[in-house]
Amino acid sequence: MEYRQLGNSGLKVPVLSFGTAPFSGGEHEGSWGNTQVEEARHLVDISLEAGVNFFDSADIYSNGRAEEVLGGALKGRRDQALIGTKATFRSGAATDVNDVGSSRFHLIRALEGSLRRLDTDYVDVFYLHGFDAMTPQEEVLSTLDEFVRSGKVRYIGASNFSGWQLMKSLATSDRYGWTRHIAHQAHYSLAAREFEWELMPLGIDQGVGTVVWSPLAQGRLTGKVRRGQEAPSGSRLVAGSETEQSGDQETLFRTVDVLDELAEETGKSLAQVALNWVLQRPTVASVIFGARNEQQFVENLGAVGWDLTAEQVARLDAASATTPIYPYWHQRSFGERNPFPTAI
Repeated sequence: MEYRQLGNSGLKVPVLSFGTAPFSGGEHEGSWGNTQVEEARHLVDISLEAGVNFFDSADIYSNGRAEEVLGGALKGRRDQALIGTKATFRSGAATDVNDVGSSRFHLIRALEGSLRRLDTDYVDVFYLHGFDAMTPQEEVLSTLDEFVRSGKVRYIGASNFSGWQLMKSLATSDRYGWTRHIAHQAHYSLAAREFEWELMPLGIDQGVGTVVWSPLAQGRLTGKVRRGQEAPSGSRLVAGSETEQSGDQETLFRTVDVLDELAEETGKSLAQVALNWVLQRPTVASVIFGARNEQQFVENLGAVGWDLTAEQVARLDAASATTPIYPYWHQRSFGERNPFPTAI
């Protein structure tokens, strides 16, 4: 397994991370998976054996049950694993007005709950699951800094922030000398490349590593979606839906066509080619993948240990390209001073 430094920190993480959203049913039971305790323990066993020792969870996954299952699966070997979990979204009763957001009140409650469910006294990366514009950033970042100083959190990160939100957070930390976000967990794939417009250049400039979620765009990049073909029954995909993808269906079909070509050239599956493309992008430290069973897990492992050639990457870049919104299309006309991020 290859390991990379997570942003501007000394922490090294595997390039593949195991996502636990399907544990105990996940956020969308059936379509995301319904991995129960016994199978979860087996998947954690083979994860650790393969060097995939970074596990991603959140307090909202199965209302906390995913964290409980992960904690149970790691019992007695917590020191072998890196755990990342998230808080900010509503995790309790809708009538509790304070059980949401990134206030000091909610973050303390959320972290204590996650530690209890995970059966651990610390988490390695604690992410804000979304930006809270209703809470002063001084309150948010000072609370996270206290978590790190207390030893209950090793590093902090953000997820699903826009460029200005992440930069404001970093600037606030810098102003007061507080702990900085070292990672941004972001939606990115061949089918959704908006991350490149601002968040990727920001990550390069500020030393923020990227942990990618949904690198296969809900399975769109595995060959499940093709011209004139209905989405598989029971999948998260909806025929004609553009959720988790940029551009139109034709762009997606064109991308899948090239994935087919490269799969034949490399002897890899479409999913392995698509994951390998993400792993070659700037700032990407780790890619979160899910697996309902050992077969899916092993297939995802096949995305590492080799690289697409520069020519093959260029073909995928061209096939999946979409016209960015303003001001990004205008900035690209001034490339000598606003260089587009290049693959590592």
